[in-house]
Amino acid sequence: MTGLRDPRILPPEDCVLQPLLDRRAGETPDKVFVQFADDGATWTYRELRDHVRDTAAALQALGVRQDEPVLTWLPNGPDALRIWFAINYIGAIYIPLNLAYRGQILEHAVRNSGARLIVGHPDLLPRLDGIDAAGLEHRVPIESARSLRQPGGAPVPPARPIMPWDTQSVIYTSGTTGPSKGVMCSYLHAASAANAFYAATADDRNMVNLPLFHAGGTGAIYRMLVKGGSIALVEAFDTNSFWNTVRATGTTCLTLLGAMVPFLLKLPPGPGDRDHTLKKVVLVPLSDDAQSFADRFGVDVYTTFNMTETSWPLVSERNPAVRGTCGRPRPGVEARIVDEHDCEVPPGVLGELILRNDTPWTMNHGYHNNAEATARAWRNGWFHTGDVFRRDADGNFFFVDRLKDAIRRRGENISSFEVEAELMAHPAVREAAAVAVPSEHGEDDVLVVLAPVAGQSIDPAEVLSFLLPRMPHFMVPRYMRVLPELPKTPTQKVQKNLLRDDGVTPDTWDREAAGIRVRRERLAKTSS
Repeated sequence: MTGLRDPRILPPEDCVLQPLLDRRAGETPDKVFVQFADDGATWTYRELRDHVRDTAAALQALGVRQDEPVLTWLPNGPDALRIWFAINYIGAIYIPLNLAYRGQILEHAVRNSGARLIVGHPDLLPRLDGIDAAGLEHRVPIESARSLRQPGGAPVPPARPIMPWDTQSVIYTSGTTGPSKGVMCSYLHAASAANAFYAATADDRNMVNLPLFHAGGTGAIYRMLVKGGSIALVEAFDTNSFWNTVRATGTTCLTLLGAMVPFLLKLPPGPGDRDHTLKKVVLVPLSDDAQSFADRFGVDVYTTFNMTETSWPLVSERNPAVRGTCGRPRPGVEARIVDEHDCEVPPGVLGELILRNDTPWTMNHGYHNNAEATARAWRNGWFHTGDVFRRDADGNFFFVDRLKDAIRRRGENISSFEVEAELMAHPAVREAAAVAVPSEHGEDDVLVVLAPVAGQSIDPAEVLSFLLPRMPHFMVPRYMRVLPELPKTPTQKVQKNLLRDDGVTPDTWDREAAGIRVRRERLAKTSS
């Protein structure tokens, strides 16, 4: 394996899941790797390896082989963890689905994945009945902790060694001018992101309250496996129980996204504000509330810029003093801010952030089954983030806006294209545009502007009822505005910039003001 002679390439036992997990179980067998916040149960490294091997043997009995894509559709918990690790343990490719997927978005991801097997929660799998699932042949419901196990199983070694540059996962991230794209991530990509958070050590316990279908969730877990630390696995972020969960699990570090910080700061102050184990918090973005959060709760703050496609390319120092920064390029990363011709712009001038790493395979290696999008993103040998940045004279980088029409709400990237596609399926809607408007909780809310079919009218509440069974909860628009015609350029492109500038107008319908709340679906617990 000539690639392993390159000193920049981590050896498999430091980055590939199978040899890495075997190593941890051999060196620190009785160290707790995961504490499940739901019931307080724990798995040591040795127990984790046993669970993974039992599951890996069962997957092989179903015919899963090395390099084969396998879909999973599970909430955070023991099953999601052991099945992910088991897929990688035999060299197969982990492809998790967003729990909110349904309809066209679900169909696209399933077809794009090329998978023939899906392992899922029994409440989710029936959603597949209404779509064209292409080559999907097997649905494996996880109804209890005993599901998909071969106790004492000894999985057959892969046909060839699993290498650092092999594809570990495909994570679907929101599309903007088209459907969502599956980001191909190697083991080196995962390990590079893990090592980028330099402050996390083997002594830390990282709370994972982001889902395992997001890079934020999978990345935090892999970080602690690489570092030999531990995790506290939580089903989802919850403001009211957050600090009790921190204390109960002994959490020392975690990541908080967007609205999580103002939600926590709005809790009534009390004597327990510093009575906890938390020491290090990654805040994304580094908002004006960052210093208040650090002071009130007695923690050190860090920040970063990351995407599913990258591996923490920008990272700050501890307690950054520069307001609003995303940090600076970490060692091994080149970052440029360029104009529309990929020519670098001077400090203070806005442009697109583009990136490349000096070590191969430490960022995404393309979009799954989408060569055109891969070529577009990687043109001129640099990965184009699609985000507008500026940098100051001291080399600090600052996120400014999105080049694309993506919307970010409560930590979820939302494709305006996909929102518009569902709206256009309504028989009364002739034109639709989805744009981001500021939310009082930080990040964005979704505003859609609609034009009716000639001779028809649009009832926002009726359109909302039409959308609810067709799209994930986080994509459902909060605001609807109806116009006779959408503003367009001379070439008939919708001028979304004008709609964004108008924002929430007096004639805009607000579903929350109408008393309509849309929340994520709560899945039933599987039996033990």
